[in-house]
Amino acid sequence: MSAQIISGKEVAKSIREELKLEVETLKEQGITPGLSVILVGNDPASHSYVKGKAKGCEEVGIKSEVIYMEETISQETLLAEIERLNLDSNVHGILVQLPLPKHIEEDAIINAIDPKKDVDGFHPINVGKMMIGEDAYLPCTPHGIIELIKRTGTEIKGKHAVVIGRSNIVGKPVSILLLKEHATVTIAHSRTQNLKEITRQADILVVAIGKPQIITKDFVSPGTLVIDVGVNRLETGKLVGDVDFEGVSNVASYITPVPGGVGPMTITMLLKNTIEAAKKINKLK
Repeated sequence: MSAQIISGKEVAKSIREELKLEVETLKEQGITPGLSVILVGNDPASHSYVKGKAKGCEEVGIKSEVIYMEETISQETLLAEIERLNLDSNVHGILVQLPLPKHIEEDAIINAIDPKKDVDGFHPINVGKMMIGEDAYLPCTPHGIIELIKRTGTEIKGKHAVVIGRSNIVGKPVSILLLKEHATVTIAHSRTQNLKEITRQADILVVAIGKPQIITKDFVSPGTLVIDVGVNRLETGKLVGDVDFEGVSNVASYITPVPGGVGPMTITMLLKNTIEAAKKINKLK
């Protein structure tokens, strides 16, 4: 194995130490950052994610609350709860855990969150600001990916970055953030022809396509930095990414593992956004 492993756990731990100090400074000024998470229904994965977010908040000193709602809750009731949180001055960040039950329109819920408290970075106003380069809350997973790349010491400017995946949560926003860092960006997806030819041109390869181990070493040129966003569970129960870790590790310069790569960074960036929201709402720099 020639690739250096990019440990999201270690980078996240380092950032959380920095965030803990920021929260202590804010508390000295009488401000305690607050995050409210709404969880609808009993999806086991969602419960696990929310538990991780609450644990992260406790670790850095953010006050968190989880609001549990029944699967059968009406959209109107959920919207009313969001409006209550929008008006609560002690709540700086609001997050509605996705996915939602089918009878609730996700876009309507996301749009109802005050953009100043949209610490997930999903509101169209924050997405639009990110698109044109204005200050905005950045989506947590893409933000974490950029941080992981930077902390390897790799300069993004001038590099050719290939992103496989075009989702609104990862693929599109990480492409925009890479552009902001002056990379030349190619977006590929499930219908891209000659995918292998394109990925072999990459200096930085971000894979978020949701297919287990689909990217083998044949898709990667020597020295490429590889970020694997995928999380897939095999029939054996083993968690794997979208990248064949063992094979690609023999040609890449850096690679993220699954688990322990991008995952820990997502919650860490959420904590960072919540602290930034507390500063902005209280008109602090």
